[in-house]
Amino acid sequence: VLGFEVDTVNSVQFSNHTGSLAFVKLPGFSFAGYAHWKGQVLNSDELHELYEGLKLNKVNQYDYVLTGYTRDTSFLAMVVDIVQELKQQNSNLVYVCDPVMGDKWNGEGSMYVPKDLLPVYRDKVVPVADIITPNQFEAELLTGRKIYTEKDALEVMDMLHAMGPETVVITSSDLQAPLGNDYLIALGSYRKTNADGTKITQRIRVESPKVDAVFVGTGDLFAAMLLAWTHKHPNNLKVACEKTVSAMQHVLQRTIKSAKAQAGEGNKPNSADLELRMVQSKKDIENPEIIVKATVL
Repeated sequence: VLGFEVDTVNSVQFSNHTGSLAFVKLPGFSFAGYAHWKGQVLNSDELHELYEGLKLNKVNQYDYVLTGYTRDTSFLAMVVDIVQELKQQNSNLVYVCDPVMGDKWNGEGSMYVPKDLLPVYRDKVVPVADIITPNQFEAELLTGRKIYTEKDALEVMDMLHAMGPETVVITSSDLQAPLGNDYLIALGSYRKTNADGTKITQRIRVESPKVDAVFVGTGDLFAAMLLAWTHKHPNNLKVACEKTVSAMQHVLQRTIKSAKAQAGEGNKPNSADLELRMVQSKKDIENPEIIVKATVL
């Protein structure tokens, strides 16, 4: 939709999202994920076979690689090998990694992928990534450092920069927002060393209104749009994040409005009602009205 030609490889092929957010309760709202799911998890041999097919046809020329949810350590290790090979072909290739491992609910963090994925992300994947989009819990897992204040978060992002990525965006956190309890904080940091040795550093905070529901797939959408908007606005993380988060807000507001209408008055929306209204939000994804501004720190 944003002008990129995409070759998609399904790291998992499931009938529906896994319901790993089941039974989260928010004030005035309850949510239960799908009770059942079926499908397959791609392993490293299968990924390698697909990639070999691309190579044989000489169509493995890429500008970006984006990865998200997976459950298989060998798959992740194969991703690293492929990214390194692609970077040898194109030194300007950008690898965007959403290190999907878990989240916090009511202040308690838990992983919803096998625990042996953490050392692979930390020691192999993040060092070859250029942009990473962890949530607060994932950033804490990767660095072994808890985040209690914004200062902690900035120091954690510095630790993540030191591991390799130029751009780090903590996509959501439970930090207190200056605008109040009805807002969710995301934090971004961009650090680049120019050829002449000079350094560029940008740090931003984005406060977006909370939506009284639990959605699935928001992290995937965030990472994909951040890839697109950082491409269109290189060296300007502020504008890229404003467009990404504003588009997210448009999608989520449309989704909750539609979900409530679908559920009917007095009924609470279910998982099917809360599937993100992506197609209906095409214009907002293409050209989002900026409704969320970033603060430069």
